[in-house]
Amino acid sequence: MTLEKAIIDLKKGQAAPCYLLYGDEEYLIQEALSQILDIVMPLADRDFGLFFIDGENSDFDILKDHLLAPSLLGGRKVVVVKNTTIFQSRENLNDIIQKIRDNIDEHPDKAAKYFLTFLKIAGFAWEDMQGAGWQKITDEQWRKAVEEDPGDDRNKWLPRIIEICSTRGWTSGGAADPSEQLEKLLSDGLPADNCLILTAEVVDKRKKIFKVIDKAGIVLHFGQIKGETATKETLKREAQKLLDESGKSLAPTAWIALGKKTGFQLRPSLNELQKLISFVGERSVIEEKDVEAVVGKTSEDSIFDLTTALAERNVRAALTALKALLDQGEHHLMILTMVSREIRLLLQASILIHSGKVPRLSPGMDYGSFQKNIYPAVGGLALNVSRKEDLLVNKHPFVIYNALRNSSRFSYRILVDYLDDLLEMDRAMKSSATDPQLLLERFLIKACTKVS
Repeated sequence: MTLEKAIIDLKKGQAAPCYLLYGDEEYLIQEALSQILDIVMPLADRDFGLFFIDGENSDFDILKDHLLAPSLLGGRKVVVVKNTTIFQSRENLNDIIQKIRDNIDEHPDKAAKYFLTFLKIAGFAWEDMQGAGWQKITDEQWRKAVEEDPGDDRNKWLPRIIEICSTRGWTSGGAADPSEQLEKLLSDGLPADNCLILTAEVVDKRKKIFKVIDKAGIVLHFGQIKGETATKETLKREAQKLLDESGKSLAPTAWIALGKKTGFQLRPSLNELQKLISFVGERSVIEEKDVEAVVGKTSEDSIFDLTTALAERNVRAALTALKALLDQGEHHLMILTMVSREIRLLLQASILIHSGKVPRLSPGMDYGSFQKNIYPAVGGLALNVSRKEDLLVNKHPFVIYNALRNSSRFSYRILVDYLDDLLEMDRAMKSSATDPQLLLERFLIKACTKVS
């Protein structure tokens, strides 16, 4: 089943008793939920016919009462359970731990909720963890509970998340899994005009509750969009919907500026676009200056600052950019990945220029001149190579422009040395107890002082 087919059926009056919307793309899930609700529950009926329940802290008895009771004014009744955890199992524990790590700095409440889910599924009690209790858990006990996570870094995030939960008074993994009760409820059937909609990020398709919903209702998956090209195409499509609804348009230079600041990631880009639509007021065109005024500094800005500092051999600026990335909650392996990606692009740009197949950029050449005089040659090369996302010639023209322009600051040998250093860092981060921040700082100092 696709969202498009589900919408067509709804417009024909063929509503399913239950829907499950799940996956990593939270924005697309929310958009799908909005589309479904627009059809099944008119705005005028929502005060008495639409009910939202927090799936992370839901009480099954409350959910049951909502689902079995008719609407107060008659007609359709819709119950939405957002971010439910009933589809998670031990098979998802590694993903849950990663989400704790990813959110602990920037979204501590979200990380804490993931941790409570982790406790419930892994079988650890709060008493096992509180205070210094977590230190008594042996490596063997940890690996038995979480088979795919070695737990090498748990001393870094476990005490922090325990402290976060303690300060908020969140000291329970929640009630027993209500999935069996919900299975029975759905198998027995809901009242004819009642509908249940669940959203979830992670599911185990082998759980019986998933199979029950798949049989009784509609399951829609919104998985993470793979590949840079696919991500940008989805973003363009969703952005155009927002712009059309508001009667606005986005100048080409504004699109580039927005992408640079958000990395063309779906949810951050669309969130910032909504801000821009409000910011420009009555104006119909969103300009680059609007993006610069509204969209704050992001990890894309900081990684650009970091690579620029490397090019200029500016140790202070490089370390400052690294600190900014860490302060923004970026994981050290993600920073390493972004630095490696930039170095690879610069190396490809250097090879491309020295091959003689692409004209050299003249000093001070602007982006418009590049698009007119040099990019056609790059585009011609792209036709004859693999469509792999990691090849420079397949990137957005603005990315190619920056890589060609900045590669002149590096020698080929230095770029190869950087890649060797980064490979060794990756091994060290994954196999030793060395502080990742220290490894990154050492690399930056070496890279900024090494003779070209």
